Amino acid sequence: RNGEQLRIICEDNQYDFRLQEIRDMKEILIIKPGDEILVECNFQTLDRSGITFVSLFFYLQIFHCF
Repeated sequence: RNGEQLRIICEDNQYDFRLQEIRDMKEILIIKPGDEILVECNFQTLDRSGITFVSLFFYLQIFHCF
């Protein structure tokens, strides 16, 4: 807010795309006009020898979080 990060809303370092879950917030989150939400997603692809292709549909599912 006003150029400063308030806090991390949710973090899941063990997320499994095959087991999609809903995370209930412990408290009401107030998002005000002008606030920005940053969603970060990391892929572990070191075990693959070729290019990893990701579709737009995949991104829409991942980033449909708020």
